[in-house]
Amino acid sequence: MKGPQTRDIARATFLTALAVALSPFSIPVGITRVFPAQAMVNVISAVLLGPWYALLVAFTTSLIRNLLGTGTINAFAGSMIGAALAGFAWRATRNIYASALGEVVGTGVLATLVTVYLVAPNVLHKGVALGVIGAGFLASTVGGSLLALVVLKGLSAAGYLRGRGRADGGVSSRE
Repeated sequence: MKGPQTRDIARATFLTALAVALSPFSIPVGITRVFPAQAMVNVISAVLLGPWYALLVAFTTSLIRNLLGTGTINAFAGSMIGAALAGFAWRATRNIYASALGEVVGTGVLATLVTVYLVAPNVLHKGVALGVIGAGFLASTVGGSLLALVVLKGLSAAGYLRGRGRADGGVSSRE
């Protein structure tokens, strides 16, 4: 088994820094903040690095954002579940659209349920409406996933994704 590659660590560090740098661009919704840049970074890191690095980028970003006061405790569930699902969808299909869909389902559905039924009542000691959190998480993840698709198509057109997949969502003939 090979250890982590320096290039992958550098990419993960860059993507974490990008997500943190974009953290002031969030919209408060109830007890959470809508943060489309995190969803964008989740999908990009899933495609470029795979599920485990995407999960690490999401966790590290959430931790730093919370320490800086630009995030909430909900950032952990909201970002990490979506990042992992995006990464596993990418690994299984090599399709950028499947990865984006994994982010939407992971954050917009699963993380919403985790936040409403586990995090909010047990950590925040608050009851929250499923619709409020769901609408915020869904808006955030759909917007961010669409942005990620635009970025990934640009990277693909520049030849950066050669051998990883194509911008049309299919698998490159060189694989």
